[in-house]
Amino acid sequence: KEPAKIKAQVDGVFFRQIRALLSIAIPGITSPEAGFMILVAISLVTRSLCDLWMIQNTTCIENAIVTMNKENFKSHLLQFFVAMPCISLVNNILKWSIGEVKLRLRTRLTYQLYNQYLNGFTYYKMANLDTRISNADQLLTTDVEKFCDMFTDLYSNLSKPMLDVFIYVYRLTTNLGGQTPTVMMLYLLFGGTFLTYIRRPIGRLTVQEQKLEGEYRYINSRLITNSEEVAFYGGNNREKLILLTAFHKLTKHMRKFLEFKVLMGTVDNIVGKYFGTVVGFIAVSLPFMSSRHSLSGKSKDARFKEYYTMGRMMVKLAEAVGRVVLAGRDMNRLAGLTARVTQLTSVLADLNSGMYQRTMINRSIGTITPGAGKIICKDRIIKFEHVPLVTPNGDILVNDLSFEVNSGMNVLVCGPNGCGKSSLFRVLGELWPLFGGTLIKPPKSKLFYIPQRPYMTLGTLRDQVIYPHTKEEMLRRGKSDKLLREHLERVQLSYLLHREGGWDSIADWIDVLSGGEKQRIAMARLFYHSPQFAILDECTSAVSVDVEGSMYTYCREMGITLFTVSHRKSLWTHHEYYLHMDGRGSFEFKKINPDTEEFGS
Repeated sequence: KEPAKIKAQVDGVFFRQIRALLSIAIPGITSPEAGFMILVAISLVTRSLCDLWMIQNTTCIENAIVTMNKENFKSHLLQFFVAMPCISLVNNILKWSIGEVKLRLRTRLTYQLYNQYLNGFTYYKMANLDTRISNADQLLTTDVEKFCDMFTDLYSNLSKPMLDVFIYVYRLTTNLGGQTPTVMMLYLLFGGTFLTYIRRPIGRLTVQEQKLEGEYRYINSRLITNSEEVAFYGGNNREKLILLTAFHKLTKHMRKFLEFKVLMGTVDNIVGKYFGTVVGFIAVSLPFMSSRHSLSGKSKDARFKEYYTMGRMMVKLAEAVGRVVLAGRDMNRLAGLTARVTQLTSVLADLNSGMYQRTMINRSIGTITPGAGKIICKDRIIKFEHVPLVTPNGDILVNDLSFEVNSGMNVLVCGPNGCGKSSLFRVLGELWPLFGGTLIKPPKSKLFYIPQRPYMTLGTLRDQVIYPHTKEEMLRRGKSDKLLREHLERVQLSYLLHREGGWDSIADWIDVLSGGEKQRIAMARLFYHSPQFAILDECTSAVSVDVEGSMYTYCREMGITLFTVSHRKSLWTHHEYYLHMDGRGSFEFKKINPDTEEFGS
């Protein structure tokens, strides 16, 4: 079905989403993350008290200067000098604890998301089966980082002014009565409601910005990955057009977002800052201009000193109220990022439970549904019983596939392009869902797949042969470098040890090794893992016929049963059966004999 569009705004859904994400990032009150958030809160309280003390002490210093009281001047100045290191320490502890909260929240979320993303074949399903997320790398890296940073900044930026509001309201109420703070609180309520309402598009614009950033980043990485092919085609101008088109879409949206930010910034300044100052002056003037207030009976100097102290507190209160009102802007951006990360967690949960969403191109598949088939794990046999071979888009490649392969029966798979050869192996490897019938097969760990372009991992030369094992896992399994050398000799690559500097040499193996060397490394990898069944998908197309023949002979000696896709006639001698798919929904599975028509060249 068509994936739903993401809606992002500050509402009940947003608070439920952020609570779910925080339950992952902060697993409990005794967790280090909770501890650092408490430390941030304590630091904020301490800094607010320091600000209050600074107001009172500064007022006393200025009063001592005006009244020419040297003793008070020296005393309060000395107190200020002694307090400076403590205030500086509080500020830097606050910065450190905020940085730790950001880092720890990101670490928790990243570990949890990668545990789900790299669970089984989830990463493959997200990229190839599910159409809801097109740029998982952007979500897993940039969006998670921005979410953690913005949440932490909002936590500190909102907690401090709210604490200031509480402290200054209390002090002002004690000294001036409740009329002044009440005016400011009413302004906070109405101003905040108004700004929150007109800021609603920020969440949606943030989601779209991150989506376009991800697409632009993907196109750049795609050019790096396929640079050789593009260079051979001379496709630089075409790629430039694609890149600049994506960049233009991004900048067009960012310009639109920027214009909205400018408009909102103007309104924010008027409502949150300037109008707040006006309201503050009005609020603080009320007790001083009232003949019924206790201040009316004091002297002019006493009233001035009281106004000076309370006025500063009122300015601080107005600033705090303004920051609370303006925090709604960041709240809307956080809503956009929260919606993006929540979508990622939702899709990962669906994929790990066997569900995915995809727009069906061909809707004529009737009652056939993904996951309707049955998979039975059994050693040394692969058996398809009335299995329809269907792509995730709904295209039926083979209506009713039925054949059985026991251990030792090498099968050559042939047919025209698009007939379903690779699709068969994706179903066999459980990458694609089974739309019906029964599939009997060994566990995934006893099946091995080698594509035409083998994957070379980051790491040493040894890592290329033993992938996905690590050196420690190799040693635990009782295998050694001597055995690996024997495998290299069987594929005629022993010279790599001398040329590259030994097993522990590190290089960009995708570029260092030739096409034929990479294919032979993949065969050495097959010998190392020694599975029950191996799927060879045109994996020796860049290898000479004599080396290819020796590798196939050794597979038989090791007891590895082969499913081979190849157009080479020389490989028919290494197989007992063939599976031919005609591309029109039919197939033929027969034993190879001298009269069998050879498909290939």
